Amino acid sequence: MLIFAEVPAMRQREIVSAVAHYVAGVLDREAMIAIVEGLWRRAQLASGDRVKTLRGSLRGVIVRMLEDGRVSWRPEGRTSELIALPESLAPDD
Repeated sequence: MLIFAEVPAMRQREIVSAVAHYVAGVLDREAMIAIVEGLWRRAQLASGDRVKTLRGSLRGVIVRMLEDGRVSWRPEGRTSELIALPESLAPDD
């Protein structure tokens, strides 16, 4: 996995999972490539951007960027904010 050495560990796991699903025949080639390319790109996040968790279980909007580099975001349908590392979120296209 040397090729993914600069990718954060959370994203590396998701990349490996996508490739494994492709090898197992569960995921088609185009979908696997889209997932890997999306995770490879370093997300440039800003307030107001729509985001989702890497597995897509939650979607929401970034409220603000914190001074320590973390992200405060509000999932859809919730009033409270969550704090996350930027590498644990992906842009929601």
